[in-house]
Amino acid sequence: MFFVAVTAPSIGIHAADLVTPPMTHEAPAAGKRVWQQAPEYRGTNVYHSLYLPRNWIPGKKYPVLVEYTGNEFLPGRGSGEVKDANLGYGISGGNQFIWIVMPYIAVDQSRNTVKWWGDREATIQYCKQNIGHICNEFGGDLDNLLICGFSRGAIATSYIGLADDEIARLWKAVITHDHFDGMREWPYPHSDRQSALHRLSRLQGRPVLVCGQRATAVRKQFLAEYLKIADFTFLDVPVHSIFTIPEGPYLHSHTDLWMHRPSSYRDHVRKWVQKVIQDIPEGQTTISRD
Repeated sequence: MFFVAVTAPSIGIHAADLVTPPMTHEAPAAGKRVWQQAPEYRGTNVYHSLYLPRNWIPGKKYPVLVEYTGNEFLPGRGSGEVKDANLGYGISGGNQFIWIVMPYIAVDQSRNTVKWWGDREATIQYCKQNIGHICNEFGGDLDNLLICGFSRGAIATSYIGLADDEIARLWKAVITHDHFDGMREWPYPHSDRQSALHRLSRLQGRPVLVCGQRATAVRKQFLAEYLKIADFTFLDVPVHSIFTIPEGPYLHSHTDLWMHRPSSYRDHVRKWVQKVIQDIPEGQTTISRD
């Protein structure tokens, strides 16, 4: 384990901020973020979104970011909806990666749910049944699938993405921001640490980037004795040093928009991602506040 100091960035030039493309009902195309629905959910309001990178060319292969959204969060105007996700776009900047936002399916299976898990098993099955179809149709590289999420979505990378051996085998790496499965107990089944550690054990040493305003607390207070479960990197992100909260669309420090503005923290995430998809070993790392 070693420590890397990161200098807090200045406010920066607002013109350089990313703007996530709105979701439309157009046909998939390079640079477009579109609504899609699995055949088994036709006639419902269950859907996922698909973004093809600006450099997308039919017949070529691209690494894939699979994202799960946070809960509805009114202080930051977070809707919890697939259509309003931002993290994957911030990671990629709109290039190189196919970006898929998967749904959490409501208990009645008629719509997506914006709070917690709905029908957890249906949510897990939706991903397992559809990720291969989406990748085969649009050139997603099944050997370079990265699962990511903010808040509820950060927990979902494990609670959904590592729920069983079949779904866990999909992922080359994991990226979380603000929250982590097992860090605390929540009002739903199997949120305890032992259950979370059992899920995390399915990683079998694969890379995990734990980002957040208190990422190193996850290491110190939870994972310190379990660092061999995965190839962990911890990145503390001082969101208040990136934005002047509230500022434009950035209304709360608990936000999936933090990589929409250039910063040394975003640079570290993108360098880490490139190492993962190029199969360069990272080692256990902590990137701490200056």
